[in-house]
Amino acid sequence: MLPKINWFGLAGGTATIIVVIVSLYVPWWQMSVGEMGTFGFSPVSTNAELFGTVVTMPLIWALNLVGLLFLITSGAIMLVYSVLPAKPYSKHLLGFAYKKPLFTVIFFIIPLIAFPLILQSILNVSIPLNGTSTIAIPMGFFGGGITISFLISAGFLWPFWLAMVAAGLCIAARLYHRKVAFIPEAKPADSALTMPLPPTPVASPAPPPSTSSPPASSSEPPAPPAS
Repeated sequence: MLPKINWFGLAGGTATIIVVIVSLYVPWWQMSVGEMGTFGFSPVSTNAELFGTVVTMPLIWALNLVGLLFLITSGAIMLVYSVLPAKPYSKHLLGFAYKKPLFTVIFFIIPLIAFPLILQSILNVSIPLNGTSTIAIPMGFFGGGITISFLISAGFLWPFWLAMVAAGLCIAARLYHRKVAFIPEAKPADSALTMPLPPTPVASPAPPPSTSSPPASSSEPPAPPAS
């Protein structure tokens, strides 16, 4: 009998590990602000360059480290579960691993949507989430109005879409778990073996022998008289 494998989980775990590796070099989302700088973000790495100088933020670095460990453990545990889906502990492994890629994608998108909205409400500057736009920032200079314009281009790169695929495969692995974890009941080859046998008749016990002597018969001839 071939061992059961959750192929969706195997593909999802492999895709998650690949996402971690490529995200160290290629960001999920990247923004370029004219000639000023380029900013790239992913849950496992951040690349920020302003006027040719690399900018490092300790808080962002710590968050990237948490995201890196988060995805690596999820992918590794998903791979272990996928080759052992029928074990008693496999459901616990699946429950730990299958939601983490999806949560990573969700918590990555939320700040990207919130940051442009906050920036627009404070500075009245619109930053595109995906596309190109020109922003103009007015600056006062000795009473004269000066406007500085920037060309901003932003967009999601292919590791982000690969992460979406990995999250979908992990969700599919959870839905497919019942099929691979189901163990059918063993059925006997011959149905006649399962038929109940008729009860064996039990002989009734013999009556106990009588110990009393039968009474004398009255038909015996009388004894002759003595002479």
